[in-house]
Amino acid sequence: MEWLNGMIDLPWWGYIVVMLVLTHITIAGVTIFLHRNQTHRGLDLHPIPSHFFRFWLWLTTGMVTKEWVAIHRKHHARCETEQDPHSPQVLGLKKVLSEGAELYRKESKNKETLAKFGHGTPDDWLERNLYTPRSVWGPVSMAILDLVLFGANGIWIWAAQMAWIPFWAAGVINGIGHYFGYRNFECEDASTNLVPWGIIIGGEELHNNHHTFGTSAKFSNKWWEFDLGWMYIRIMAAFKLAKVRKVAPRMKMVDGHMELDEQALAAIIANRYTIAANYAKSLKRTVGEEVDKLRANASLPHFDFNPSRQMRVWLKQDAKDTPVDDKAHLDTLLAQSKVLDQVYQMRQELTRLWERSSMSSTELLSHLQDWCARAEASGIAALQEFSHRLRRVAAV
Repeated sequence: MEWLNGMIDLPWWGYIVVMLVLTHITIAGVTIFLHRNQTHRGLDLHPIPSHFFRFWLWLTTGMVTKEWVAIHRKHHARCETEQDPHSPQVLGLKKVLSEGAELYRKESKNKETLAKFGHGTPDDWLERNLYTPRSVWGPVSMAILDLVLFGANGIWIWAAQMAWIPFWAAGVINGIGHYFGYRNFECEDASTNLVPWGIIIGGEELHNNHHTFGTSAKFSNKWWEFDLGWMYIRIMAAFKLAKVRKVAPRMKMVDGHMELDEQALAAIIANRYTIAANYAKSLKRTVGEEVDKLRANASLPHFDFNPSRQMRVWLKQDAKDTPVDDKAHLDTLLAQSKVLDQVYQMRQELTRLWERSSMSSTELLSHLQDWCARAEASGIAALQEFSHRLRRVAAV
């Protein structure tokens, strides 16, 4: 009966370690190869890791590269709409959590999705003759390999491998990652960062950062966030196995007072989400003090939320991204305070700098200069200080 132990005999904890290592390689393949390389083109991979990841994902998931890429690109293009393949905001969190894999399989059969969003994926002999038409052979081969190596323990190791991506990607990221968590940026969808340490799912936990800067090969944004996938990419880059093409823009503050010019305008537009987040953070104290005044004067309407905290969210958002249900509450609050109304309207005027319009760069620059002049004449200290910092913004 020794054959039941397979070719490799390990203590009980050894099998758990093997399972975690195998599934982690799969996670790395999904986030580095399928997501950052194939879908968003944030980096180029050397043929060695590219072919390895493609083979490994065929072996451990049976997923077809073109299908995964097309579905994910459609998710970004149609996010939180009825055309989104797996939005919990539309379909409900329970459905995405419990039926995420089924939603993926359903969309993978949509030929229109594959034709429109699946361009640029591998189309070599292996893809045409093995990986795509015989995708089921991969998991079957993995099952045989697990049984040969680990005997009866290979059964549950294989089962864990098959459930790993449907649970973490189709369920947790596609579901919880658009429902619960914290948001660094008020981008146009409901994406969230689940935790600031992207370790278990290779950095995919930092989902709000990714949706804000979709083509960036790096998902972490704040200094205290960690993206394990990015660490692997940097290691591969050091050995010439990967080349980073795009990362999120970074702001640089130039010492001294600067006259606003088109270069500063371009830097502000490129960093619009960071600018919006910094605006809300800069006005945090002003908003809190104004809400306290309204409360002390019994002028604060009753809300089922913290008005100071919610006001900071509204200050991050362009007005078009504020939910319809929130707008009535926002209007009620602004009607009670000239200061809150002014800082909100000034924030929305910044939107004109980066929204699609027919304004020339000269006109946009004039608008920015006028905005800064009015902010500095507002008498609101935090708004004045923000304007001074805005004048120092430059691109890295």
